[in-house]
Amino acid sequence: MADLEQHKKHLHTTAMKRTSEWIFSQEIPSDITVHVGEASFALHKFPLVSKCGHIRKLVSESSDGDVTTSIELHDCPGGAEAFELAAMFCYGMNFVIDMKNIAMLRCAAEYLVMTEEYAVGNLVGRSEAYINEVALKSLSGAVSVLRMSQSLLPTAEKVKLVSHCIDAIAIVACKDTHWWAEDLTVLRIDIFQRVLVAMMSRGYKHYSLGPVLMLYAKKSLRGLEVFGKGRKKIEAEQQEEHEKRVVLETIVSLLPREKNALSVSFLSMLLRSAIYLETTVACRLDLERRMGAELGEAVLDDLLIPLYAFTGHTLFDVDTVHRILLNFVEFQHISFPSSAEFERVGKLMENYMAEIASDPNLSLTKFINLVELVPEHSRATEDGIYRAIDIYLKAHPGLSDMERKKVCSLMDCQKLSRQACAHAAHNDRLPVQTVVQVLYYEQQRLRDVVNDGVTRVELPPVSDELSILRRENEELKVEVVKIKMKLREFEKPSISSSQTNTQLQAAAENPPPPKKSFINSVSKRLGRLYPFVRADGVASNTKGRVRRAKDRRHSVS
Repeated sequence: MADLEQHKKHLHTTAMKRTSEWIFSQEIPSDITVHVGEASFALHKFPLVSKCGHIRKLVSESSDGDVTTSIELHDCPGGAEAFELAAMFCYGMNFVIDMKNIAMLRCAAEYLVMTEEYAVGNLVGRSEAYINEVALKSLSGAVSVLRMSQSLLPTAEKVKLVSHCIDAIAIVACKDTHWWAEDLTVLRIDIFQRVLVAMMSRGYKHYSLGPVLMLYAKKSLRGLEVFGKGRKKIEAEQQEEHEKRVVLETIVSLLPREKNALSVSFLSMLLRSAIYLETTVACRLDLERRMGAELGEAVLDDLLIPLYAFTGHTLFDVDTVHRILLNFVEFQHISFPSSAEFERVGKLMENYMAEIASDPNLSLTKFINLVELVPEHSRATEDGIYRAIDIYLKAHPGLSDMERKKVCSLMDCQKLSRQACAHAAHNDRLPVQTVVQVLYYEQQRLRDVVNDGVTRVELPPVSDELSILRRENEELKVEVVKIKMKLREFEKPSISSSQTNTQLQAAAENPPPPKKSFINSVSKRLGRLYPFVRADGVASNTKGRVRRAKDRRHSVS
């Protein structure tokens, strides 16, 4: 019975096809005008109503009688192009079905109700067969159909064209080892997101999405006019920025949480874009946390984030880097980074502070806050901090004595290398107290080296006498520094030669009792290596502030 019914439908369809071909060949005047968008089609009712349920309904509802019927199909998926192909199908004309037109053919057939109910082998069935047997068999075909479906919503969703394509892509991507990420970059962000979610639901590892997201982000966020920030934008530019903002926020929500799944340079690129596009605070804070967790793998350029405000503030976004460093400090209590990672972060922050220190708009508070956040055990030496401090003092000559002391208190003078100590000893930008500290610790270090050498040659231990000699040697070195500071002041042109002679004579008349020891002789020679500084903490080159020397025991080396 079913076979008989199917045979009757086939005969009916064949008859309608022959009739349509005859109408077309005889150039019979049209009796229906179809308007689709701005296009109009002068056609014949019979071929259309024989295969299109929707047009049959519209014609039956028309009361024009024998007058030419006019109908409007402005909401036809695919517009005039799709309807023209559907009309050609109704007339039995040949045309090529391919990846470019199959999506709109399927959606137009659904809209026009071209089902098997009206004709055997109608357009709905024909298009479905092509999709299942050809298009969805390859990843490129599924992506192509899915891309075309993006402009055919919601009909493409209604006929499950979108979901079928997404499932096909997910299946192929989970099995295929070839690089397919480039194909997905043509998809709209919401469709792209659905594809990735489908892939993960089928077992694709989340951390493996990193390269896919990087490729999509670089292509989608290309062309951000970051140096045009602040100028008035036209409506088209505002719309483009809104679209990019949505793309960026979606990408961030898809980023894997696993460590080393993403490069820090990529995270930095996303963060710069997020700041420029003014994404949600949650989006920016998420990127800052991720960078903090991976800070040990960062390079200097990753932290040099421009400040887009251009309102007289700093050149770089110091506040953002401060929060990134805070995140790193918090993560160290959870993940326990290795000592090598700590050292890398310490070196990185030293270079960063040296880079931003020359900015005249960098406030003292921001500079100090950054230095204080760098863990001390991450710095093998204080040379990098000293370099940053020196650059900051040079770029900010208006700092008060108290502010300069506050900045210099950030470094541990005991951890300066000999080269840094030599530079600091001649650095007029440093407070006198800092210079004295540097000299003191350097002499202490050298004395320890000397003592270590004495120990190695196994000299007889004379603990009490050696202790006394060391203490007196220390006092003597301090006196040497004080005398040399006085001598430098007395050498100024503003001081009379008679006063200078009197001071020197007084110094010569009161020499300390000589201490005949190996350590004393070495200390005297070391004293000649350092500049003269005053014991009261005032720089020797301070103008107009000469004090009379107090009577005290002196030693001239």
